[in-house]
Parts: sequence; structure tokens; C-alpha cells
Amino acid sequence: MAEQSTFTEADRTDGVEPDMVDQNAAPASEATGAGIQPMNMIQALNSAIDVKMAEDPNVLSFGEDAGYFGGVFRVTDKLQQKHGLTRSFDAPISECGIVAAAIGMGAYGLRPVVEIQFADYIYPAYDQIVSEAAKMRYRSGGQFTSPITIRSPYGGGIFGGQTHSQSPESLFTHIAGLKVVIPSNPYDAKGLLTAAIEDDDPVVFFEPKRLYNGPFDGWHEKPVSPWKAQDLAQVPTGKYVEPIGKARVMREGNDVTILAYGTMVWVALAGAEHAGVDAEVIDLRTLVPLDIETIEASVKKTGRCVIVHEAPKTSGFGGELSALVQERCFYSLEAPITRVTGWDTPYPHAFEWEYFPGPQRVADALKSVMTGQATGMGR
Repeated sequence: MAEQSTFTEADRTDGVEPDMVDQNAAPASEATGAGIQPMNMIQALNSAIDVKMAEDPNVLSFGEDAGYFGGVFRVTDKLQQKHGLTRSFDAPISECGIVAAAIGMGAYGLRPVVEIQFADYIYPAYDQIVSEAAKMRYRSGGQFTSPITIRSPYGGGIFGGQTHSQSPESLFTHIAGLKVVIPSNPYDAKGLLTAAIEDDDPVVFFEPKRLYNGPFDGWHEKPVSPWKAQDLAQVPTGKYVEPIGKARVMREGNDVTILAYGTMVWVALAGAEHAGVDAEVIDLRTLVPLDIETIEASVKKTGRCVIVHEAPKTSGFGGELSALVQERCFYSLEAPITRVTGWDTPYPHAFEWEYFPGPQRVADALKSVMTGQATGMGR
């Protein structure tokens, strides 16, 4: 849209903001053609939303800077140009309002995909997510649902400090009525986001921002490797769905099971290699619903279990995983279950790598369980 210095009465009534794309100039939505191409996680997520918006006119995307600018991480890039102002737009800085509006839209039959700019900012929306979205189906006796997807970048490793590095997943896994999804690679990111958008109930979709541009394994001194070399970065350009509630075995092994999700999947793989242990690494992919069958089968095979997540240890999701493994696999365990987690402190800025659970800590935990010993707090 051409730059202008005067805001006229015509501008006031045409429904188009001066800094936004004119919807009349936006091309018609078109489904993406079939094929496979290497994508990073940002591109894969963008493709998922784009394909669904082209397929279903009830799908829309909005959030802080998620319209004209395309999101702070560019996940919604060019969606406004492709699909118009009424389907991709910016929202005020009000996380509570963003989610509340999405809940209302969902009750009327739309499928909003909202972006909370950082997971650290999701707390103002917590009441709407917990008290409204998660309860809608139950409160209305099935007359209404809340088919909304709440996207949010989460986790550390980017020197974001205490306000841009948090991992609040356990606050949502505790809430009945919510699904919680955390992908670890571009292929799963697109397939799982597609499934989330098509789900008739609310899905909290956390995106590990340290993985947006490459499979970070925790060895921060080394150069970052790009996604394009990975098999799981070869992403179909058209529509496909990865089922919510199904884990992925990333590495088969016989001696110990590692349960991880998000960035910690790649850290777990690096830790197992560093320790020289025949570990089976399971990417949970979705925390709720949880693929407990895959977990149980693996732990009963290996007899040992190490759980890895970025969030602080106390009341983290690892505690729930540990309890489930203990309940279901008690007679198969040959060593205490061990957790490798963040510390019970706010995420520090100056000591990023002392807080971030790295491959060395995973390797130490693996060696410990192989000798039948438990490790201490957050190690």
C-alpha cells in the first residue's frame, strides 16, 4: 500500500489500516501444491497454517505482531498478504483479550490460531484458557466447543533471560480439557499443528524457539547445524496430519529409556552419544494426551528411565512421568528413575548454560542409572 501523509475520511471508513495490506489486493487463497522440500521449523509451521487457511475459510490467525509483520519469529509471515485482513491480523497487547476473542470465535464455528508472542506472556490469558476454553464442552453439555489453537514459543537457549525463556507446560498439562503439544522437528511441527487446528477442543501448542532454525543439541560451543541436513526437515508442502497423542522413538536402544520433548530431544540424543550408552530416546511430542503405551513398552525393555526437560524440577512434568513409569513398570526397573531438569530458580541471563540442561548432565545421569544409583536435584 502506498505511503500517505494524510489520514482521510475515506481511509477512516474503508476498513483498512494504513500500515496493513489492502484485502482487496490480496490474492485468493490457494491450496499449496504437493511435493517435499527442506524446511526449518518456522517454515513448517507457516506452511501448516497457510495450507489450513487455504483449505478452510473458518481458519484464521491473529496475535501480537502476527498480522502485518508476520510474527516476531516470522511464523505467520505473508499470511495476511495471502488470505486478507479479516483472516490474518494484529491484536492489542492483551493476552487475556486475544484468547477470550478466540474462544468466542470458536463458539461461533471459527477455528482461530492465536499467537502468544512468548510463553512467558501467556499467564494473563491463563484464566480464559483454564476457566473458559478448557471447560466449554463440559459446561455446555457438548453444545459448544472451543476449537482454538494457542501457539507460543517457549524454552531457553537464546539468552532471553527470565522473561523470554520459561517452560510453563506443566501449568497446562494439569488442566482437564486441554491438549498440550510440543514438537521437536519441522516434520512433526507441521503435521501436529495441522492436527491441532482440526481438533474440536483447545490445544496449547508450544514451539521450542531454540529449534526454530536448527536441531540444537546443547553443545553451545559448536556452530549450529541447519535443519536441511535432517530427514525430519524434509516436509511435504501440502497437507498431512501427525496424530496427537503418539510418541516417536528417535533412537532405539536396550539399556535405558530417555523421555524428552522439544529441544531436550536433541540434547538427549547428544547426551546418549557422549555417554556411550545404548539408550532408547523417545520424543513424547504430545504431553496430553500422553502415549503411555510406548513409554511402558520401552521401560519394560530397558529397565531404566531418565527424564529430561527444561522446566524447573519441582512440580515439572517430569514428576508426572516418573510417577506413571513407577506405577506401570515397577517390577521391571533396575535403577531409580532419574530426572535431568532446569533448576528451581528463575531463568538466569548471565548463566544460561549453567541452567540449561545440557548433554553433559544427561550423560552423567545415564552413567548413574547404569550403575543403579540415583542422582540429586535437577541433575
